[in-house]
Amino acid sequence: ERDQMLFISTDEGAIFQRQSLSFTVETLVFHPKEEDKLLAYSKDKKLYVSTDLGRKWTSLQERVTKDRFFCSAVVYTFFNICVGFLYVTCLIQNCSDKMVTAQFLGKIDQNSLAVQDDYIFVKVTTGNRTKHYVSYRRNEFVQMRFPKYALPKDVQIVSTDENQVFLAIQEWYQTDTYNLYQSDPQGVYYSIVLENVRSTKQPEENVLIDILEVRGIKGIFLANQKVDGKVTTVITYNKGRDWDYLNPPATDLNGKPVNCKPPDCHLHLHLRWADNPYVSGTVHTKDSAPGLIMGAGNLGSQLVEYKEEMYITSDCGKSWRQVFEEEHHILYLDHGGVIVAIKDTSIPLKILKFSIDEGRTWTIHNFTSTSVFVDGLLSEPGDETLVMTVFGHISFRSDWELVKVDFRQSFPRQCTEADYDAWKLTNLQGELCIMGQERSYRKRKDSAYCIKGKSFTSVLKSKPCQCTEKDFNCDYGFERAPSLKSEGDRCFADFWHDPISPPYDCLLGHNFSSSTGYRKVVMNICEGGVNKQQSSKQYTCPLLPPRGLQLGIKGESLAVGPGDDITFIVRQEQGDTTNTKYQVDLGDGVRTIYRNLTVTDEPIQHRYEKPGIYRVTVKAENSAGHDEAMVYIQVTSPLQEVHLEVVPIAGRNKEVNLTAVVLPAATNLTVFYWWIGENLQPILSLENSLITKFPETGEVSVTVQTSNGRSMVQDTKTVRVFDQFEVIPLRFSKNLDPFNPNIPEWREDIGQVITKILAKVTDIPQVSLVTMVKPGLPTTADLYVLPPEGNSNKRSLAVDKRIPTIKQAFNENNVSFIVRGGLAVLVNLADPDAGSQRGAAGAGVWALAVLFVFSLVAVGAFILYKFKRKLPGRNVYAQMHNEKEQEMTSPVNHSEDTQNIIQGEEFIDDDLDSQTLGNAGSPPSIFFFLLNINLSLILYT
Repeated sequence: ERDQMLFISTDEGAIFQRQSLSFTVETLVFHPKEEDKLLAYSKDKKLYVSTDLGRKWTSLQERVTKDRFFCSAVVYTFFNICVGFLYVTCLIQNCSDKMVTAQFLGKIDQNSLAVQDDYIFVKVTTGNRTKHYVSYRRNEFVQMRFPKYALPKDVQIVSTDENQVFLAIQEWYQTDTYNLYQSDPQGVYYSIVLENVRSTKQPEENVLIDILEVRGIKGIFLANQKVDGKVTTVITYNKGRDWDYLNPPATDLNGKPVNCKPPDCHLHLHLRWADNPYVSGTVHTKDSAPGLIMGAGNLGSQLVEYKEEMYITSDCGKSWRQVFEEEHHILYLDHGGVIVAIKDTSIPLKILKFSIDEGRTWTIHNFTSTSVFVDGLLSEPGDETLVMTVFGHISFRSDWELVKVDFRQSFPRQCTEADYDAWKLTNLQGELCIMGQERSYRKRKDSAYCIKGKSFTSVLKSKPCQCTEKDFNCDYGFERAPSLKSEGDRCFADFWHDPISPPYDCLLGHNFSSSTGYRKVVMNICEGGVNKQQSSKQYTCPLLPPRGLQLGIKGESLAVGPGDDITFIVRQEQGDTTNTKYQVDLGDGVRTIYRNLTVTDEPIQHRYEKPGIYRVTVKAENSAGHDEAMVYIQVTSPLQEVHLEVVPIAGRNKEVNLTAVVLPAATNLTVFYWWIGENLQPILSLENSLITKFPETGEVSVTVQTSNGRSMVQDTKTVRVFDQFEVIPLRFSKNLDPFNPNIPEWREDIGQVITKILAKVTDIPQVSLVTMVKPGLPTTADLYVLPPEGNSNKRSLAVDKRIPTIKQAFNENNVSFIVRGGLAVLVNLADPDAGSQRGAAGAGVWALAVLFVFSLVAVGAFILYKFKRKLPGRNVYAQMHNEKEQEMTSPVNHSEDTQNIIQGEEFIDDDLDSQTLGNAGSPPSIFFFLLNINLSLILYT
């Protein structure tokens, strides 16, 4: 019940009101400016909105992606939702009028929707191409323009404040680094400002990039750059225009000079975010404490992972001091007037350290009498507060312990103007003009023990400077080349960029300025002086030919069902749209012409009634040129089922036909995936049949999956593979055909019935018989006679006594069954005069058999020569024996030795009477030896 109850307080928690809910809340999101408006995300993926602080709720949208909904206060109050990976917005005043405000050729990638300040970002993947889009101040989405061959593998948003976007892009050649880019105010065009920023992969595919925006003074960033395996820390004061290494402190913790001199040694900082939101992380800055930066790192030629000494600067990175030998969690109170530090350790603590002179001296304070495992630090709301809370636990099984620490008693009075000094912001070179202005800030004197308070403001004054080259960065399509430093600090055009080409959105008759290669750093307020953009020329926008024409289906794949309503979407990346004609051919005889199609987003709606493949084309044409886009639409019904037709018994290394019967039969572009045995890699085909071989005996699983773009079905069968077996073709009386529905289940049932009846009338074990009824009419079947279980003597199959018994059962009409209406169906041999068919091993076995036969022939000839005088009846014997053995078609397995052949009396036909040969006086052993030799000659020659 508690999960479905909301507790509301309007008096800072003094009194709570219970509000029952009809849904289970998982997440609450409050409006950034209007506290009575909020969103609620339920566990069943529905989004609700309230405009009266949660007392009444309205269902807003279903199937909403978790953590991808936003309240926005820019221009209008919007809710931005990713619903099934479609972009949806609505005005809070009228959320019932939900509408899709951005139509893309592909669905939005999961978890790609981001809303930050003036910008909305989405990522859309169609085929193997990924495109990034941005909406500035809730206007139309525009494709973001990166350098042509950046080919980003991943894009991370770093910063969006001050009317500019900073992005970290992992380009195609990078693995553990990203390149830092900055945009124009609209967030569309991007230029590189720093290469090879280190990145770290985190659980759940999260990426941490070593870049930190310093709070308190805009335009300052810290970054860790990884080059040739070495990680070094750099700082910029002008939004990436220039980067410098951090200066090392002059002395160590004990006041002794440090052995660290540039350019071989610098200060390097860890730029990690804390996993715990209630601790500061490795670097701590604050908006109300400009110039104050405290971080963990080391001195040296590169950053060392296991070194986390603490350093502090109060002049925004120009000079540093070491304060601790180990990492501490930091909390700023009273606009940085009090710095609290607690050691980052896994052991319990009872002391904290604090400084009121920007870290120059530290005081130890026992905040509790019992040691506590510290979980985090909290301060009361407001930058001016001097009250903090340490929370943790005494033991791992205990409840939380909260300790309140109040520093107000340490300061007897409020600060006055006489308690402050002024300090001027400079970069590492000592230059005062930063971002086009000189700025000075108010700082409390070290000797003043007073509270800054709520009315404190840090900025003292600022004045603009004259513009210099350092106030301009490279424009889109340009970059600085370190190898060309000798030519000055110039921006060079990339080989793919034409500086005088009109922009993609240039309208006929309008003007545009060519790029000089430079653009003023965003939010730089310098005046006069150098103007690197002055030499740009004005051009009139020509009529641009259409380029990058794209055609797709809204929210659907290219496979649809008959009668489905389809909305085609046409997009054009470049070129004129207002004076362009669009000819649309829908592939089924419907043709139409549109104008201004991609501007008005006029939908092209259609419906295909008949299954088939339709070629849809759009041709955009104006007097400057033309472009064409095309898609193939598969109109097909979903697959219902697939049946795999395959013989149940197969010979080793013999070709076997696999056939997939698909329902419904009239399907378009069906793809078949075949899995044979334990192989995980399927065989793909567009035909519904496949010929294969099984190299080993035993049971082999065969699976076929069938896909037509809208659905996928599969069937699996097991094939038993033998070296040898018998196959007897069967036929049925014609009265069975009218009852044959020609489906696999019916054929399997009929086969099982025949097998059971035959096993009963012949006393042959049912496991040795398999009957497979073949598809189609007239109804026929094959009876497979398998080797007896446990009989490893393959030669015994040469004269299988079961075959005559089986044939006799069919010839005597002993196999019949009853179908519907009491109709008797008789099963007979397909050809009573033909022998059974032999399934056997492959050509390799036969080659060995032939070689063995030749050796037997040679031995037989020698013996006949030695005993020819004692065998006067041999010609009569050979003739009679030849006539008898012509009935046998199965090859004898010659893997046994000669002794087995001589002792194989049981293989001779029982009806053979040796006395009829006219050779009663011959020795028995010699007689049987000759008998087997003639048998071999009959079978193989």
